[in-house]
Amino acid sequence: MSNKLNSERAPEPVGLYPHARRVGNLLFLSGVGPRERGTKKIPGVELDQNGEIISYDIEAQCHSVFKNVRLILEDAGSSWDKLVDVTVFLTNMKADFKTYNRIYAEYFKDNQPCRTTVEINSLPTPIGIELKCIAEV
Repeated sequence: MSNKLNSERAPEPVGLYPHARRVGNLLFLSGVGPRERGTKKIPGVELDQNGEIISYDIEAQCHSVFKNVRLILEDAGSSWDKLVDVTVFLTNMKADFKTYNRIYAEYFKDNQPCRTTVEINSLPTPIGIELKCIAEV
């Protein structure tokens, strides 16, 4: 039996899925991006009138996505230090990995979950990073 969990503080999902599901003592998070709750605003992203990315700041997106993950974890009864596995999707590995890797190390210096980082062509919204996480509860 699994429980669907949604945070009232993290950005609303962009599709029909919960923020997280608990199965036993594990919490599986859906993909989390840097968008802010209650808006389409993405920290560090500038869009043109057609919704295409003009410029973006991967550092601002990293801080925002880590904040969103933390909110979901806390609202689901877990915490940052209980993360056991993190999959990171970047849309521009060559340009963004160094900055992302530096910021990641700041957030994960005490707890070091398993990590996989992959480059993908795009994400459903105009973001440069998304996280998929598993944590203990």
